[in-house]
Amino acid sequence: MRTMNDSDLIAWHATDISEALLTIQSDSSAGLSASEAASRRAQFGANTLPATRGRSLLAVFLGQFKSPLIYMLFGVAAVALGLGHRSDAAVISIVVLLNAFIGAFQEGRAERSLEGLRSLTAHQARVIRDSREQLVVAEQLVPGDVLLVDAGDVVVADARLLDAAALQVAEAALTGESLPVTKASSPLPSDTPLADRSNMLYAGTHLVAGRGRAVVIATGGATEIGHLAALAAATKEPKTPLERRVAEFGRYIIFAALAMFLVVVLAGLARGLAFSEIALVGVSQVVGMIPEGLPVAMTVALAVGVQRMARRRAIIRRLSAVETLGSTTIICTDKTGTLTRNEMTVTSVALADGRTLFVTGAGYAPEGTFLEAGHELDPAADTGLQSLLDAVVLCNDAQLLEPDESAPQWRPLGDPTEVALLTLARKGGVAPAGLRTRYPRSAELPFDADDRMMATQHDTPTGVTTVIKGAPEAVLDLCRYARRHGSDDVLHQSARETLLAAADSMATQALRVLAVAIVEGAEVDGRARFAAFRGRASLLGFVGQLDPPRPEVKVAVENCRAAGIRPVMVTGDHKATGLAVARMLGIARPGDEAVDGRELEQMSGIELEQRVDSISVFARVHPAQKLQIVKAYQRRGEVVAMTGDGVNDAPALASADVGVAMGITGTEVAKEAAKMVVADDNFASIVAAVEEGRVVYGNVKKVVLYLFSTSVAEVAVLLIAVILGYPPPLAAVQILWINLVTEGTVTVNLVMEPAEGHEMQQMPTPSGEPLLSRTILTRMAFMTPAIAGSTLGWFIFRDSQGVPFAQVQTETFTVLAVCQWFNLLNCRSASRSAFSFDLLRNPWLIGGLVVGNLLHAAVVFLPPLNRVFHTVPFSLTEVFAIGAVASLVLWVEELRKLVVRRRSAGPGTGSDSLTPSAVSVA
Repeated sequence: MRTMNDSDLIAWHATDISEALLTIQSDSSAGLSASEAASRRAQFGANTLPATRGRSLLAVFLGQFKSPLIYMLFGVAAVALGLGHRSDAAVISIVVLLNAFIGAFQEGRAERSLEGLRSLTAHQARVIRDSREQLVVAEQLVPGDVLLVDAGDVVVADARLLDAAALQVAEAALTGESLPVTKASSPLPSDTPLADRSNMLYAGTHLVAGRGRAVVIATGGATEIGHLAALAAATKEPKTPLERRVAEFGRYIIFAALAMFLVVVLAGLARGLAFSEIALVGVSQVVGMIPEGLPVAMTVALAVGVQRMARRRAIIRRLSAVETLGSTTIICTDKTGTLTRNEMTVTSVALADGRTLFVTGAGYAPEGTFLEAGHELDPAADTGLQSLLDAVVLCNDAQLLEPDESAPQWRPLGDPTEVALLTLARKGGVAPAGLRTRYPRSAELPFDADDRMMATQHDTPTGVTTVIKGAPEAVLDLCRYARRHGSDDVLHQSARETLLAAADSMATQALRVLAVAIVEGAEVDGRARFAAFRGRASLLGFVGQLDPPRPEVKVAVENCRAAGIRPVMVTGDHKATGLAVARMLGIARPGDEAVDGRELEQMSGIELEQRVDSISVFARVHPAQKLQIVKAYQRRGEVVAMTGDGVNDAPALASADVGVAMGITGTEVAKEAAKMVVADDNFASIVAAVEEGRVVYGNVKKVVLYLFSTSVAEVAVLLIAVILGYPPPLAAVQILWINLVTEGTVTVNLVMEPAEGHEMQQMPTPSGEPLLSRTILTRMAFMTPAIAGSTLGWFIFRDSQGVPFAQVQTETFTVLAVCQWFNLLNCRSASRSAFSFDLLRNPWLIGGLVVGNLLHAAVVFLPPLNRVFHTVPFSLTEVFAIGAVASLVLWVEELRKLVVRRRSAGPGTGSDSLTPSAVSVA
């Protein structure tokens, strides 16, 4: 027998049965012996996918330190320690560790939430070993085992079919094909695509009808699922936009801090100050320039986003995915089960008398009506419709189980196409069980891929009746008559062409069309098969069905469009079906293209990159092509979210900026590859998660604005004071208090701001936008001078009055703190007045302001803290004066907002309205 590596290279679908058995060294009747099975298991290992090695708690914890800002804070702590300021170094180190603990805790919490979605079921398999049928645990299967499969079984290894009887397999998890695939054992051409290999069974798929035998040719990591899992594991996750912005920002801050330190030291030395004294001022500058609260605020912002998304049925596995969702510009989504219900539904019926009926309702629940020309039809009073409904129940192997206490929903059993026909019949008042009892089946011709039909023979009080259903052209070829108004009329050529045109019209709407016919007094002949009915059948009509879109998806797609996000369908289904569904949902617009896998293979990477903007549907694509599509968008600067639930989606999920797996129907491979899992498999939940991501990033930008307007003001105050020959207006420990406590009590609370309401009416944040965006810098140009002017102006004014320096420094320290509290109100909105913005919307912010005021009062008025922070108490008169001076930053920003609102307000727009244009102008 060849080795597993050799086996991987064999085109098993192209080998005949005897060659396959010879190659794998197995016997179709006796199977393997127990000893040979044990030997092969030792050689090939257990039939399990290689376990995904999760990150250890230590690795998750250490991963929180991968940020330039964190590196800078460690550097500042080391400098402070070198200068003898151990308390400063300790406080900075504690802040950094706190940030790491918060991030590690949240990521661990997300993983525990995901565990709740994982299935612990251990599958079993029926095999022939030692000439006996045996039931073994799936992980004990080995190459060469003869596998017995039946309807309802999950395929647990890749296998080559030896024989098949009406065998149909659902392969959506692997190929994306929404309809079951009919299987046969005949060899196929060696270049047959994976989705069309009808003589193969693949692990992870399941049987919906029929039975068969197959020889196992690959297990574990050597299966198609195993290859995809390895591809996904090897795919490197891209950095998120926020990570890229923070890295770029960190580099700028490092250079700016070093430059500022040198300027201060040189200025101090030029004035004759001692190096130790001026170095301390320089460290104060660096401390003032670094936003120590930003790493913690960013982590908490993402953590808050995780919790909010969890309430909206989206489980985040990586904190960074929260922000990335807010920047998403492209959503590549699978069709089956993601955009659609994965429940075939009959939506149209064309009767042989020329009438077309529309059927309402979706899914397997038999709730809906029949409409003719817009008017409701009584099915019981329509003999033509009743004949067709009876026929689709009788010529049917499926069951539709009624709800009960254990399962409150209608449950399908069998081929989804046939289940849809039972649902149609129940909508028309037909009871399948009773009808099948009255007209028992006495013979049948199972569905055959060559004939494209099936037939069932039934005993009736008047004799034998055979019902036929299948492809329209195949069934029509048997029909000489058409059942019209209770009688059989001869089908003339013109009528036949009209009926075929009606079937074609249904097919162009992405409906899967079946023709239904009946033959009175004709028995099934196993040898003559369908030829025995030619010229004797009477057509009853056509039924058209499709996998209907989820009702909420169309609205979600519209919301995506309004938010500047382009949804793109990437499916394993047929191009015509995918394009029709995409048009229904608004994913495909006039002029948009649809391409399939073969067309995609003919494109170069450059051509694909040039054309992706006009392509809305990618159909019949294989996993490597999904990766190719994602990469093409990313090369164009797009931020790509990829949704999916199948094994075939895993590599693209891992490669996308945000991989989104389905929690209910999603495979474990897909969930492991994704950064987010949607617990309810609802596309609308993804759009809700995008909205929450935008809220999170908007709050992060508010914090950045808040921290940097103050940090730059601190640096300006210190630098100008040194240049003007004044002593430092603020002590190093006071700057540290401002940065860690005064800011810390409110920055975390600021990131808990609720949505402002316009998030999904704006374009996505460009992935290349820096953390200090043009909008933030513009607002800082108003805020920072106001803060610096108030603080330095107070310091110079009070110093000129001969007030003791300790009191001047304490009052200056307080002015800066109060400026921050006023500026906090500024940062809550880019255009709304702080006086119109409901403060009670965020009770955390009120709590932070109260705590900040109490702590600052303690530092100023409690003697033990006076010694530590170099402060002295001052009178109530100074308190009111300080409040008035510090409010300058509020009035300056209020004036700017007023100008913005007046510029953006149109006719009928109130002065306080917050529009997307107002935000962009701001």
